[in-house]
Amino acid sequence: MEIQISLLLCLFLFIFSISSSLHETEARKHYNKPARITSLVSRSLYDSIFIHKDNNACPAKGFYPYEAFVEATRWFPRFGRVGDVRTRRREVAAFLAQISHETTGGWATAPDGPYAWGLCFKEEVSPQSNYCDASNTEWPCFPGKSYKGRGPIQLSWNYNYGQAGRALGFDGLRNPEIVANNSVLAFKTALWFWMTEQTPKPSCHDVMINRYRPTRADLAANRTVGFGLTTNIINGGLECGIPGDGRVSDRVGYFQRYAQLFNVTTGPHLDCENQRPFS
Repeated sequence: MEIQISLLLCLFLFIFSISSSLHETEARKHYNKPARITSLVSRSLYDSIFIHKDNNACPAKGFYPYEAFVEATRWFPRFGRVGDVRTRRREVAAFLAQISHETTGGWATAPDGPYAWGLCFKEEVSPQSNYCDASNTEWPCFPGKSYKGRGPIQLSWNYNYGQAGRALGFDGLRNPEIVANNSVLAFKTALWFWMTEQTPKPSCHDVMINRYRPTRADLAANRTVGFGLTTNIINGGLECGIPGDGRVSDRVGYFQRYAQLFNVTTGPHLDCENQRPFS
């Protein structure tokens, strides 16, 4: 009888220890889990970043509300939630800086400075073409459709609209205009582009969380990891490898302002003037 009681007691203690261990592990996971984007970007911070997005002079007035940004981030749970808090803040600041340049309405003597006018436009004005790469048969262009820049990242080209549409559940080839007509979807396309690797380009997300490791080709092309590499990913063919390019400087200016607002450093390699574009 005493042996049976001892065995039962040992069994109870064993089960109790496992249960306690699992509970502690789960609690630790919950405690260490990064908070939602609202803990990094409050409404007041969002408004202080995009001071003039709803100015009467901005064609996108009313199109980029805080709620649309927050809702879109829920589709990308790793955005702003990987790494320590400084890494997370820096990534979000970099993303907001890039979309600010893409949609800027600022100028050198603008009220509150040139870097206070992000999210002023929702679509490209006077595009030089319809951005149709007819050689890309996987994502064929449809007659009469323009794949010009739209949304915060100014999504462009038929192949980007097609891939974004497949990932996000809309017909980007037949109905590209929806990106400039749906605020949440517009932010989703920007985040999709930011988070998605398109070989040989890494994702901007992996660059800013220090996950990306340069390949031999990157090293040979001086494509160093930093904010400048995200510029190369976004528009390197037109902006990188050019000393003193004003567009690159504008992106850096936005990033430096936002990094201050997020209370983080920018990190090194801010421009891409010495980088060769991706082929």
